Amino acid sequence: MEPGTIDNLSILYQSSDFIVVNKHWDLRIDSKMWYETLTLQSQLKHRFPELADPDTYYGFRFCHQLDFSTSGALCVALNKAAAGSAYKCFKERLVTKAYLALVRGHVSQSRMTIRYAIGKNTTEGMTHMMCIEGTEGCENPKPCQSELIVLEHGSYSGDPVTKVLLQPLTGRTHQLRVHCSAIGHPVVGDFTYSHRQDSNPYRMMLHAYYLRIPTGKELIEVCAPDPFVTAMDSNWVPQNITQRLEDVIQELK
Repeated sequence: MEPGTIDNLSILYQSSDFIVVNKHWDLRIDSKMWYETLTLQSQLKHRFPELADPDTYYGFRFCHQLDFSTSGALCVALNKAAAGSAYKCFKERLVTKAYLALVRGHVSQSRMTIRYAIGKNTTEGMTHMMCIEGTEGCENPKPCQSELIVLEHGSYSGDPVTKVLLQPLTGRTHQLRVHCSAIGHPVVGDFTYSHRQDSNPYRMMLHAYYLRIPTGKELIEVCAPDPFVTAMDSNWVPQNITQRLEDVIQELK
């Protein structure tokens, strides 16, 4: 996947009520800043000017969020009723989401449940970050749960890394990034949660791979192609497979 441009929006699913896009990394969903002209919103307006909804602030109703640095499947509702049905699925926790990541080091357990409560970091200079309960300046931590499944061990630019599937069972800001960092395996290229160390890779290696939203009218179920394959990024060299991605997704279903 190449960097985002105004006209290279990738569509994974489209119906009269929804579009699911494969969001590029380092791209905001929307922005009020005049200098940020390339956003997912502007890509959608460029590709589907006739679908933009004048009743909304941004022209499109985004059913959920992905961080600026994260790529992958993101669902957009094309009308108020569709947005309401998707919102209900999220509220009732009927949505299944799974992310792919490359994380630093070799994760020894093949599966783990990460349960650190997450709150807002109030420490000066770190207010853009979240933090785990018990750390200094951590305000109002809320219970959180993420599942981690090891897919492959290998190396990235010669350093040991693990390819994992991550499933957030709660929906806190930066949850997967904070949880990976908390267990000592930060996401490759995550400058923020590697204590500003990890700046060499061209992107943060976190990707929303699988999304399933069972709305009343239609079942939305998509996979956004895996970007963490050697054919796409020769810095990533897998060495041994613990679990096949297809099998793990089948299990989720």
